[in-house]
Amino acid sequence: MGNLKNKLTRLMIGRYGIDQLYYALLGVWFVLLIANTFIRSGIISILMGVVLAGMIFRTLSRNIYKRRQENDKFMKMWNRIKAEGSLTMRRIKEIKTHRFRKCPHCKRVLRLPRRKGKHTVKCPCCHHEFELCIRL
Repeated sequence: MGNLKNKLTRLMIGRYGIDQLYYALLGVWFVLLIANTFIRSGIISILMGVVLAGMIFRTLSRNIYKRRQENDKFMKMWNRIKAEGSLTMRRIKEIKTHRFRKCPHCKRVLRLPRRKGKHTVKCPCCHHEFELCIRL
């Protein structure tokens, strides 16, 4: 067993390995696998093969600089999606107590108490004052 481990370690020297994009592709592959068990489509099987080949290619690649750039682009996109989802979940949880509005000047999302009527709001970021109407 130790001999196989040493051979695998020597194989991976100078290679890129596993990163967050690999795990995302693995998740996509599992979703496609589950979908393929119910739908039985040739297109899904081909997509599964492409995703699996991409995972293996990225793991065994020696061009570390390119793979790191790809992962950085993915992480920027993923963090943006994650932040939007987090804000949406927060809006749903706090719908009875707060309202979320954007500042018209700097476009920052403000969390305001839920009080009916017209209010003058001062943005804490850009200090721009504006009026808004909150309806219940």
